[in-house]
Amino acid sequence: MSREFQPRKKTPMMRGIMACLIGAFSLASIDVALAQKHPKPGDNSAKAAPDAIAAQNAPLNPQVAIHMADDYFNTARVMTADFVQVGADGRRSEGKLYVVKPGRLRFEYALPATMEIIADGVSVAIRDRKLKSQQLYFISQTPLKFLLQDKINLAKDVKVTNVSSTGKSVIITIEDKSTFGGTSTIKLDFDRKDFTLQKWEVTDPQGYDTLVSLHNIDLATVPDLKLFRIPPTSLWPSLN
Repeated sequence: MSREFQPRKKTPMMRGIMACLIGAFSLASIDVALAQKHPKPGDNSAKAAPDAIAAQNAPLNPQVAIHMADDYFNTARVMTADFVQVGADGRRSEGKLYVVKPGRLRFEYALPATMEIIADGVSVAIRDRKLKSQQLYFISQTPLKFLLQDKINLAKDVKVTNVSSTGKSVIITIEDKSTFGGTSTIKLDFDRKDFTLQKWEVTDPQGYDTLVSLHNIDLATVPDLKLFRIPPTSLWPSLN
């Protein structure tokens, strides 16, 4: 299949798709990393004391937070999950996500949406099954590149602009200036108690915000690798 990579203006759905992709890999490493870093229920060290509560409410060292985020990103290799996306216009969409690192993922939007996005390790295809249209990008043109790679080092791969924390959450804000269209800003919101990612907010170069969340995460099942093949545009599936 001949591929032409041409920058195109992002539609609201495309902006939402890019934001959804960014968050997918953040949740992929959650269970294994947390099992190593946090005490099990019943551990005496986990019992709250006044001094411990005060320490939990104190600001978290930014370098520690970034290190925990790196560990979180780098643990899991596969993922299947349900996703929910809320765009800048308030529209809600949902679907299924499949991931195999490095480089491969697939978002399938549930009806009535007709979009899907596939990364095969080299290219990213944004496809509309109803319109039978497809837009191709190199991974390096998208905010996906540092999340699709084998290992992530936030301090080196992107610009960390802010780390803030409260008694309940840790927020890490990063920027990527090398994506198509300009700078994307990603705000990752972690639950401070167990460092699980609660949500993320992506602001694209045009200033549009998208919120994304994942549910029913499966970190054990390896998705069928056929899901990550970008089909020829001559072979469009029926929506019936």
